[in-house]
This record gives sequence, C-alpha cells and structure tokens, in this order.
Amino acid sequence: MKKTLSLLLIFLLAPALLQAQGAREIVKKALDNFRGESSKSTLTMKIIRPGWSREIRLKAWSKGEKYSLIKILAPARDKGVAYLKVGKEIWNWQPSIERSIKLPPSMMGQSWMGSDFTNDDLVRESSELRDYTHRIIGSDTLQGRDCWKIELLPKEDAAVVWGKIIMWISKKDYLELRAEFYDEDGKLVNIMKASDIKKMNGRTIPTRLEMIPAEKPGQKTVIVYEDIQFDIPIPDRFFSLQNMKKVR
Repeated sequence: MKKTLSLLLIFLLAPALLQAQGAREIVKKALDNFRGESSKSTLTMKIIRPGWSREIRLKAWSKGEKYSLIKILAPARDKGVAYLKVGKEIWNWQPSIERSIKLPPSMMGQSWMGSDFTNDDLVRESSELRDYTHRIIGSDTLQGRDCWKIELLPKEDAAVVWGKIIMWISKKDYLELRAEFYDEDGKLVNIMKASDIKKMNGRTIPTRLEMIPAEKPGQKTVIVYEDIQFDIPIPDRFFSLQNMKKVR
C-alpha cells in the first residue's frame, strides 16, 4: 500500500517538479549566455533624470557566479572607484580616502553609484539561481522573439530584496529581454529592458540595458556595452581587495 501511495505521489508531483527544473535551467542558460565562464567588458552607464543626466564609463571583469570586479574610468571625480563582489559580499574602494568598505546587508537595496540599479543587482545573477524557486507562467512575444515568461519567488530563508521577479527569456537563443521586480507587497518597483541585440565576441547578446523605476516618470538608467570578451583566463586571485585598488 505504501509503495502504491509513493508511486501515486511521484506521478502527481512529477509534472510540477519537471516544470520547476526546466524553468531554472532556462534562467541558468540565459545567465550563462550573457556572462560566459568569464568576461571582460567596457561599458557606459547613463543616469537620466528629469532635467539632467550623468554618464559614467567603467570596466568590468567577472568569473562564474562568484566573482566580479568593476572599476570606474570616468568622470574624473569618480575615477578609480571600484567594487568587488565575492559570493554575496561586496566591497567598495574609495581612492579619495584610500579606504575599502564592506557593504552591510542594510545597504543592498540602496542605489549603486546614484543609478536605478541597486547594490543587490551586483549579486543578483547568482542569487536568482540560488535564492529563488522558478516557474514558467506563460509565453509572450518581445522584439519579434517568442519568450518564456518565468516567475521567480524567494525561498523561505532567502535574504533577498525582491518579493517576486518575472523574466521574459527568448526560446530560441536564451536572451533575457525583460524583467520586472516586485516588492514584498507585490507592488511593481523596477522594469529592466534589454535591446540592441548584436553578436559580440562570438555571442549574441543584448548590448543595451535599461532600468526603469515604475513610478518615477522621466527617470531611468541605461547601460551600453562598448565591447566584451568571453571565456578569457582570469585567476581567482584577481578578485581580491588588494587588486581592487590597483587594477586598471
């Protein structure tokens, strides 16, 4: 009897388990497609506000889900500022005071460099796989591409900023074309849009990302990739507090 009940439970739960695994694999493929085993990129971030805008040029290195390093190249007042991510921890180097600061959990939801991206967005990619459950909730068409619509809900013990994330990932080439970020009350906070799809260093990727606050008209942050190299050799020791201060 027990064996029969066990088989019945497996039969009833199998579709849901397979769907959840499939949704997670889709998200993982989209993230892997955009970052590769490792990457080095140069990009421009434009912060747009009603009446003014500000542009920041930076260089970024990443390796897998664990490591990333970002160095500000311009403007002059921010040149040399750096951010290091190791796992879920982030450090900030401020050359003007020659001091590195570890960001506490309370700062993860705060603005990064005055933009519409948060400090949490720097660790979001690995967190999306580890700290959320995944479920396909439908299909849609964006920019002429058929997409899966995938819902991410935080696990019970996950220390994350968002109460829910919904992603649109293209079925043919696993491009994350849109993401919506909701707070714990289910209120839409930010919309991320990806566009200008091009082939860079042998990979087809969106080269323009926009983060748009849902309730702040005329405000957004735009990131444009100038160049990117994938799967280059970067040793783990590159992502260190010491190297954060001197890397160029």
